[in-house]
Amino acid sequence: MEAGKFMKRHKLREGQEIRLKAKDAEYEGTILPQSEKTGNIRLKLKSGYNIGIKADAGTKVEKASQKKEAATHAKAASINGMKVSHDPSLPKISLLHTGGTIASRVDYRTGGVYVGFSPEDLFAMFPELAKIGNFSSKLVAKMWSDDLRFRHFEVIAKAVKKEHESGANGIIIGMGTDNLAVAASALAFAIEECPIPVLLVGAQRSSDRPSSDAAMNLICAAEFIAKTDFAGVAICMHNSSSDDKCAILPPCKAKKLHTSRRDTFKAVNDTPIAFVDYYASRQVEFLKQEYGRKSHRPMKIMPMFEEKVGIMKAHMNLFPEQIEVYRKNRYKGLVIEGTGLGHMPGHNPNEYTKIHEKFFPELRKLISTGCVAVMTSNTVFGRVHMHVYEKAIDLANIGIVSGEDMLPETALVKLSWLLGNYKPKEAKELIGKNLRGEIKEFTKYKGGI
Repeated sequence: MEAGKFMKRHKLREGQEIRLKAKDAEYEGTILPQSEKTGNIRLKLKSGYNIGIKADAGTKVEKASQKKEAATHAKAASINGMKVSHDPSLPKISLLHTGGTIASRVDYRTGGVYVGFSPEDLFAMFPELAKIGNFSSKLVAKMWSDDLRFRHFEVIAKAVKKEHESGANGIIIGMGTDNLAVAASALAFAIEECPIPVLLVGAQRSSDRPSSDAAMNLICAAEFIAKTDFAGVAICMHNSSSDDKCAILPPCKAKKLHTSRRDTFKAVNDTPIAFVDYYASRQVEFLKQEYGRKSHRPMKIMPMFEEKVGIMKAHMNLFPEQIEVYRKNRYKGLVIEGTGLGHMPGHNPNEYTKIHEKFFPELRKLISTGCVAVMTSNTVFGRVHMHVYEKAIDLANIGIVSGEDMLPETALVKLSWLLGNYKPKEAKELIGKNLRGEIKEFTKYKGGI
């Protein structure tokens, strides 16, 4: 039976609490907006999970009492109407929303999830925050992080500067996790001098799920801002799959390594800056002693990014047209995600590789236009070495610059930022130099990967 017809027959509506008895199973929850594609009755169970139930003529329905529904609506009203007080002894923390699940919450009327951006919404979801700081909240953008473009970093950097000038002691940027690490890297370059902590925080699982990491990540970020003298851009996310500690990660050396684990973000070729213990009195343990300190100096931003910068993966069965497209479209910069120590096809060892003879000439043509080309590696750990094997030496002689141990995504935003704020010759000189902790002098081996 179609969901619409079933609801009409039993006089059901969205947001109503019901108990469904279907065959040998029984389900209790709140009716969600229905999907016409499946025809299932969609419920949000008390566990927080959504479920679709195939209803038929034999499915029985029990509605919640009017008294129970009234209490549910009263709960929603009390949350939406809660007042935010100001405590002068606490730091002023600004939360800038750009999207993602970090600010999602359950609507008690419909049982669905929506995004709330006001301080009232924030304290309704995370009441502990009121004891940590005085929060203000602004919507910068409402988007998936995979929709980010270089121009968005200019917008976010200017919003950060504005909040600092308004008296913020620290800033939390809520963002979707897919490009959170890349955004952190971009903002680390765009904020030239950062006298306060600016932490990017996300959530792998929305706040309506029992396993959500939203509350812990946000609370740990606020505690870190309130309890330490740290200044600069960093990431705050789960350190392990358990709800024990959050890691404060370096912005240019972090990467999302798993699609759904809560501890997906790890430092690559580096260590975390600090840990925030969620249970032991919210203690902060610094792993690094060299970091920026809070100060009263003005914030300086250099927020321009060059649009015409791309990244190309050196994969098997590459074609010269894939390189040619960057020259024809007048790209100013190109990051090559090479293999191993920094290699890509270009030699002709047998009868099947004749086409490879066109790759190096195409790269020469591209570089002759003034395009800055940088070599990185497709491996997660380690660094490129352009003077070990013959092929990499050939690439270096063409004019491709070593990206050292930079992550390809970090090299992408760094090159875009350099070309947006410096002349191409200066950008080529600076790309291989450490500016924000993105390049380490040497890579330590600690056993395993």
